[in-house]
Amino acid sequence: MIIYAATGNLHKKQELQQLFAPHTVSIPKDQGIAFDPEENGSSFVENSLIKAKALYDIVQKPVIADDSGICVDVLDGRPGIYSARYQGKGVPVSDEKISDEQRNLKLLEEAWEAADAAGISRDQITARFVCAMVLYLGPDRFYCIQETIEGRLVESLDKISGDGGFGYDPVLYLPEYGKTIADLTSDEKNAISHRGKAAKKIAGLL
Repeated sequence: MIIYAATGNLHKKQELQQLFAPHTVSIPKDQGIAFDPEENGSSFVENSLIKAKALYDIVQKPVIADDSGICVDVLDGRPGIYSARYQGKGVPVSDEKISDEQRNLKLLEEAWEAADAAGISRDQITARFVCAMVLYLGPDRFYCIQETIEGRLVESLDKISGDGGFGYDPVLYLPEYGKTIADLTSDEKNAISHRGKAAKKIAGLL
């Protein structure tokens, strides 16, 4: 079956295609649909529902949407729902495009500064990826799963590692695996990641 996914992120489409195989994942761009809903929710769940409903209203078929981000404890959970548009300490959240590498450096610099001020060792900065995934079957019928993967931020620039994944994957270290998320194979990541765990449960509902 075709699964409509409310995203314009090609990296995310690729992950979802792996997670929902043998189904076919189709994103708005594939169908020539202009899709850019305002994600003005106050939580991952709210933003997922906004995106899911926006695409459902167009295609009138079941839709999957997710909202995800990284939450750093020493930063009181920031950047959270603003992860994709995060510009670093003291800079307003913006849609201005910067590279993943630039965004990762801004996050690390802020987290390291906060940890130093709090007397926390840089190799003990706990953080997690959060994913809220929605299977939207209609305005009055939908399911939502929220999952996490726990880890720590890398403690130095030379620890940034891996060319797999995208976004903040190279800076979240998984102690039990001895590697960052970006160092995992696709199969490893899909088995344990926030999006992978949520997708597995949504796939079960499908």
